Amino acid sequence: MPGGRKNPLSMSNMLDSINNAVQTVKESARPNHTRSSSLTSKMADLGHDIPYNDLSIQFIGASGLPKMDVVGSADPYFIAKLDDSKISFVSTVKPNNLSPVWNEIWRVKNVPVTASLHIEVMDKDEGNMTDDFIGKASTSVTAGAKEIELQGPVFRRCRGTMWIKIDSKPSVDVEPSLFPYLFDGPIRYSRHFSPTVGLLTNLDEARLYSTWKMYIAGVPVFFGDVHQPWNKNYKAAQNIFQGPTSIAVRAGIQAGHRMLYARTVTNGFGVISDAASIQHILHGGQSRPGQAPNAQYAHRVKPAVYTYIISSEDDSFRFSETGAAFFVDFASKHALHANCNETVRYSGEFHPRPEGGWENFSDDIADEDINWELVIDNNSGTYAPDKNMLPALQELLEYNFPGFKIFALHHEDEELVHSREACREYALKYRGVGTDELQPHAPAGEVTLSQQASNQSQATNATAA
Repeated sequence: MPGGRKNPLSMSNMLDSINNAVQTVKESARPNHTRSSSLTSKMADLGHDIPYNDLSIQFIGASGLPKMDVVGSADPYFIAKLDDSKISFVSTVKPNNLSPVWNEIWRVKNVPVTASLHIEVMDKDEGNMTDDFIGKASTSVTAGAKEIELQGPVFRRCRGTMWIKIDSKPSVDVEPSLFPYLFDGPIRYSRHFSPTVGLLTNLDEARLYSTWKMYIAGVPVFFGDVHQPWNKNYKAAQNIFQGPTSIAVRAGIQAGHRMLYARTVTNGFGVISDAASIQHILHGGQSRPGQAPNAQYAHRVKPAVYTYIISSEDDSFRFSETGAAFFVDFASKHALHANCNETVRYSGEFHPRPEGGWENFSDDIADEDINWELVIDNNSGTYAPDKNMLPALQELLEYNFPGFKIFALHHEDEELVHSREACREYALKYRGVGTDELQPHAPAGEVTLSQQASNQSQATNATAA
């Protein structure tokens, strides 16, 4: 909790751990037919057809949450999961609120009627590696409004109430079992800020210190089971994933990832609904802390190149400007976004461009008066994505980004190189972008994210010792 001291009543960590261990043993000891995922498997094994539904889950809010600090109250957010699938929903953080109202929607297709929805409510603990547990609850996925009790870690004591509403319809897919638990929107994103921004100026609008995480729909449909492994012929990837020093290299990158993608009360959040909402993410603004923003271009699409990955962990689309300052001293931009996962769904770079290209554009033309395009590639040495998957990548983004024409090109394609360099040239010539902003660069004396991550790792190791 920011500025708060731990409530002594919430510091029964040993008791909490013992109780959680006991509950884990109890749950694992229950007969398989009492757990929804096992019931689904059992029914399938017996040859029974399992009905599937398409769900729209509205997380309305909660009340009666406990005060987690002596000074302050709580900064609650929740994590929802369906059965033991990898699909999950993470809410926004509601600062200083014991009766948060979320009204956030989660649509999931092809959910077995036997499934259960599991919710954990957490208290965001700023500055700490982990957050505080408030309570958890489980319920069926039957349709209707539900009031569910949150159980705490100590003797399952009630720690508040949560309200949700589930709309359920029979699955429209012909064979829903082919793609169970399929995320179907809304396309939500969060904007995160490198912690170095606060150290410099307490301003968090600088784009070169920002990264975005977007949950896109339909990845399994377009990519199937295809994942891209790390490139064993790439020296930087070898240093990360193999050899005696790779563990230390990965630890530093993963520490940086945790800091960069930390869920905090200052995160920005939004939903992609049309081309205008995509343009909003791509708007310009100041690049570095302390730099006066050019008001003329603050609400215009910025000619910039972005580094991205589509994660193997949760199918999220993660990206930042290629010249982002937090990349300094890290062995791989893509590995930092991927949290050093050995595979990604896909990775590379992308840039926006007006129809006809940046070389034929003029700032006299309003952004809303022209069609916008997204040019995306497989330019990633760390993962070297298969160019044969570029058509699938194009279809995936066309499905998720309505109103944007998508071009998916191989990184050696001359059209791509020409388009990318025209984008950068326009930024340098007409938007006041400095050449140092095109590649990772930290001004003299700046404490980099890599240094902070190293310091945090050393402090963690010292505490453990």
